[in-house]
Amino acid sequence: MERIAKTIARAGLCSRREAEKWIEAGRVHINGRLLATPAYNVGAQDFVTIDGKPLPEKQKVQLWRYHKPAGLLVSRKDPQERPTVFEALPENLRNYHSVGRLDINTEGLLLLTNDGDVQRHLELPSTGWVRRYRVRAFGRISEKELADLKNGITIDGIAYRGIDATLERKQGDNVWLAMGIREGKNREIKKVLLHMGLKVNRLIRISFGPFQLGHLPSGSVAEVPSHILRQQIKQDI
Repeated sequence: MERIAKTIARAGLCSRREAEKWIEAGRVHINGRLLATPAYNVGAQDFVTIDGKPLPEKQKVQLWRYHKPAGLLVSRKDPQERPTVFEALPENLRNYHSVGRLDINTEGLLLLTNDGDVQRHLELPSTGWVRRYRVRAFGRISEKELADLKNGITIDGIAYRGIDATLERKQGDNVWLAMGIREGKNREIKKVLLHMGLKVNRLIRISFGPFQLGHLPSGSVAEVPSHILRQQIKQDI
């Protein structure tokens, strides 16, 4: 037996929190009866429907690494009809959830999962996983300025937590930096570096917590082995 919201999430339809909203909206029935509260346990013998459609069978929890190329939007639909990640992915992964987002021109590691609970768990700031990037930016900056970012910075009233940043090398009018952030606020790296006089012209995410981009070719996908996923995510999967 388990809570109905968890059962819905395990079917890969949404997160547990969103499933609770579906229940409150009157979209979920169990054994033909409208479910009025998320505080309900279901077992294998129960018949669950959402909007009149049977709940899909529980799926094996999967996590995939995707090397996102620049120029793809992390969205299922775009009013401007720009190309999206979900159009470029293999067909069997197009209904998966992306773990967070990358800007359209950002490259590198994007995680995908078929489990809404796993998606939400990985996205929570409280998980505390560092997202690491390689950054090319136009301009000059000192090691001391980068080191000071470990203390955090406030820009236009928005406080950014400590950032790990080091100078890798100079290349013409550009610098290459290694950066690690823990929150992943909207365009965090670009905003912070612009505030410091640098204009980012290439941004590559190389890791998300323990999951690495490695040598995965651009546009390719690779499944994270189940035993590694279980080791890294401390919850029932």
